[in-house]
Amino acid sequence: MDIKLARAHINEKPVKITTKKLEEMLEEKKSDIFYCDKENSHKDMQALLEYFEKKGRRAYFREVRYGLDEGDYMYEIHIL
Repeated sequence: MDIKLARAHINEKPVKITTKKLEEMLEEKKSDIFYCDKENSHKDMQALLEYFEKKGRRAYFREVRYGLDEGDYMYEIHIL
């Protein structure tokens, strides 16, 4: 499954990353909190949570709003 990470700048395209790469980053302890782009569907985020729960980890996500517009949000995923 591919997930789009949050954009660094508003004009950039989101970077795609695989769940395998997310697992590698977790193992290396580079990060356990990931910010994902709003282009990911809610269904994809739920599938990602289920994927990590099947692997024996706890995962939580929420929408982070950074502006007043309805489209100004990203997803925050915390994997323990």
